[in-house]
Amino acid sequence: MTLQRVKDNVSSFLKTSIPEFFRRNFEITSTKVSRITGTVLCGVLLLIVILDVNAYTSQQFRSKWLLLAAALVCPFVIGICAAYRLHIKNAVIEKIVYLAGFFVLPVITITMTECLNDVFIYDMTYLGFLGNYLVVLIMYFIVMALSGSLRVSVLVVNPILFGLAVAHSYIMDFRGTPFLPMDFLSITTAAGVANTYTYTLTYKVMTALLIFIFLIVIGIKAKYPAFNLLTKVISRTFMGTFAAVLLILFYGTSVFADMGVKPDFWNQTRGYHNYGFVWNFFCNTKYLYMSEPNGYDPEKVEGYVGDKEEEQEEVPVTPAENSPNIICIMNESLSDLSVLGNLQTNEDYMPFMRSLTENTIKGNLYVPVIGAGTSNTEFEFLTGHTTAFLPSGSNAYMLYINDPIASLVSTLEGQGYSSYAMHPYFAAGWKRTTVYENLGFNKYTFLEDIMDVSLMTEYQENGNDPNYLQQLVEQAYPGRNMLIRQYVSDSYNYKVLIEDYENRDKSVPYFAFNVTMQNHGGYTTSCVNFEESIYATSTSKAYTKANKYLSLVKASDNAFKELIEYFSNVDEPTVICMFGDHQPSVETAFISEVMGVSNLSNLTSEQNQARHITPFFIWANYDIPEQTVEKMSANYLSSYVLQTAGVKLTEYNKYLLKLYETLPVIDTVGYIDSENNYYKWSDASDYTNLLDEYEKVQYNNIFDQANRKNDVFYLEGYVPETETESTADSSSEETQ
Repeated sequence: MTLQRVKDNVSSFLKTSIPEFFRRNFEITSTKVSRITGTVLCGVLLLIVILDVNAYTSQQFRSKWLLLAAALVCPFVIGICAAYRLHIKNAVIEKIVYLAGFFVLPVITITMTECLNDVFIYDMTYLGFLGNYLVVLIMYFIVMALSGSLRVSVLVVNPILFGLAVAHSYIMDFRGTPFLPMDFLSITTAAGVANTYTYTLTYKVMTALLIFIFLIVIGIKAKYPAFNLLTKVISRTFMGTFAAVLLILFYGTSVFADMGVKPDFWNQTRGYHNYGFVWNFFCNTKYLYMSEPNGYDPEKVEGYVGDKEEEQEEVPVTPAENSPNIICIMNESLSDLSVLGNLQTNEDYMPFMRSLTENTIKGNLYVPVIGAGTSNTEFEFLTGHTTAFLPSGSNAYMLYINDPIASLVSTLEGQGYSSYAMHPYFAAGWKRTTVYENLGFNKYTFLEDIMDVSLMTEYQENGNDPNYLQQLVEQAYPGRNMLIRQYVSDSYNYKVLIEDYENRDKSVPYFAFNVTMQNHGGYTTSCVNFEESIYATSTSKAYTKANKYLSLVKASDNAFKELIEYFSNVDEPTVICMFGDHQPSVETAFISEVMGVSNLSNLTSEQNQARHITPFFIWANYDIPEQTVEKMSANYLSSYVLQTAGVKLTEYNKYLLKLYETLPVIDTVGYIDSENNYYKWSDASDYTNLLDEYEKVQYNNIFDQANRKNDVFYLEGYVPETETESTADSSSEETQ
């Protein structure tokens, strides 16, 4: 047979047999309504992409033009799919296509979620792809087993995953850390500050949205084959059993964990980047609740802490004549970003704080969170416990402080101190009203007590413009200068604090704990009530968020100077401790440039720890030894304040101060010993037993109320009280 004849035969086959095959087995149908729907859908999506074209063209990666081209083609593909339906006449082919679709659709779903995770599917590791695929397939199987319909699986699973992935995308942009299952428990707090951020239609969201709409159209339009009853029963039973077995093994045993199937606990950002959003989010759900430490025995707790001092006669505890007033301030997002690397600015953004030397102890505080999670740092300070021993991504306030617990508050109240907490934002945030009651505060003030919160409601209902809020507040409270941006300023915050101090019960020493709000994230909008005077001079370009943040720090510095000047003229001995709760969520590129790295997902232990440093200051209006502390984690700071103030310490405070001498830093990244050696939690070290004991002591106070060793955590003779006075009670109910 000649070559020409072969070509003729092939050509004849292609011209006749293949078209005939498609005519015999496939049919494309449509209706007038479907064609109109497809045309409108195509037009709307194409217009959205064109209007959002800058989201693609402004990117720096090389494939941005290819991605833009795909985004421009997608509306036409979606429109055609919506307008026409492919009908498969051959039952065998129909079932083969159905089966193939069942296993191909999860790949498209993963493509959608990973767009929002800023990782394209071809960049994923094999293990990461397999893990994400398996989780999505299990979700499809579960819905399929319950409904018997692939259409229902597509229409249920994809909206859930799309919603979660969108939340993850914006949370990563706003705070620089991933979306974790525990964030659901912070929904009221998140809602309270969500309006302070700018939500733009990023190229990630746009691309994922197109894929999501494509999946929904396919789910609705696809025709599914009819199976007999036996096939349906067998397939649904198999899918349900397969999913159930895997879930039982994952949640009920350590089989998968022993194989390494678990989140990257100590760098969740790296884990999400390397192994995908769906996989990591799912893995984190296993660690929502606290399990008892291995070998825990409440009767050994006192032995871990150490021998108690000689028993003293039980007498009512009364304050000493020279007990100093103690004021502790956790300043929202206060940090000195020069700890990250080379950062120079047009002028010093914290000149007063740096100038403090006389009667001052200051240094670097290592906190458990970055960019968000304020209450975890608050928890560590007030209790002396570390969130490193809690499930990764968990929030102690939202989950674990459901009963009275020993704290800095109970230690000072046990010595006759009054106790006052103040936070100039909504009472519902981080469930603080309940938590403050359980910590022992007998009075607290929230935003509802400071201003008419209906002004906030009006502001939120009219575009979330801080300048509009400033007008409303100025009209209601002329001349008070309450705000910087849309938050109560540090300066006004301290005025409220000083007012409470001046109206205190002067027969007992005063203790106050204040969480500020001025520097909270959302560094995008310029406001008439905020002077932006600081900017970085050492970076390659201007970073809007970072420069706004640095200007806010300067305002905090000025306000702190006002507070110190006031108490410098107070006759009563007073100790003031101020510290930052975490570093801010500003541009990732800014952080990378200051640190001198190209990717924040692969930092060394030392670099990771640097991102957890904030400043702390302990100042007194009387003589105390001056000192600079290079390293201290937040769990030690309150014990250090008590020691500096010269008041009584619990056995637990003494235990912490002793532990600090060996391991000055214990946080969610790892720990640092007194010889400046850095350890990750996955490292084996000589400190394992010491850390295990600390975890068991902490567990006894938080989780084992029935067997709590009160002699360890409370001063002798102190009986904790749970009744709390609050002027915010009624308004907090409404907010919640």
